[in-house]
Amino acid sequence: MHMMEIIMNSIHADSKNIEIEIEDSREKNLIEMSVRDDGRGMTKEFLCKVVDPFMTTRETRKVGMGVSFMKGLTEMCDGSFDIESKAGEGTLLKASVRRDNIDVPPMGDLGEMMMQCIMADEKIDFVFSYKTDSDEFIFRTDEVKKELDGVSLLEPEILMWIKAYINEGIVRTKEEL
Repeated sequence: MHMMEIIMNSIHADSKNIEIEIEDSREKNLIEMSVRDDGRGMTKEFLCKVVDPFMTTRETRKVGMGVSFMKGLTEMCDGSFDIESKAGEGTLLKASVRRDNIDVPPMGDLGEMMMQCIMADEKIDFVFSYKTDSDEFIFRTDEVKKELDGVSLLEPEILMWIKAYINEGIVRTKEEL
């Protein structure tokens, strides 16, 4: 859910491209995550305050918990947190947690997460990669759109295929673990 909140921030920032990377490394004993977008970005002043849960650009509620929760998770799980942004150019959020830390939550259904992101705005080109020490799985919506030749990604059968395809790719990537 933390990743989903971060990706939704990118979606709401009018991004055209969003890259989500997850590396699950036993060798490094880390799970590293990043979300990069080409959206509106943030001013230096806003970037300094972005981890404050009461600092948000949302109009529907007065709190923005995604970034502050992600930062809290990394601190609780002996990881690291970094966010870079430039107004008009986009944002890069990087976070990691120590893989064997008892407080690391389960990864969850990443196929479902990506399906929900696509449903939020199918015009965005998403690149999702999941990497282990021995393999990597990459999913790109621009490639799927090209194959579909004008058919919407929001068709229920296509969304269900995307979810299953991503989850199967992750399972294959983890087989060596």
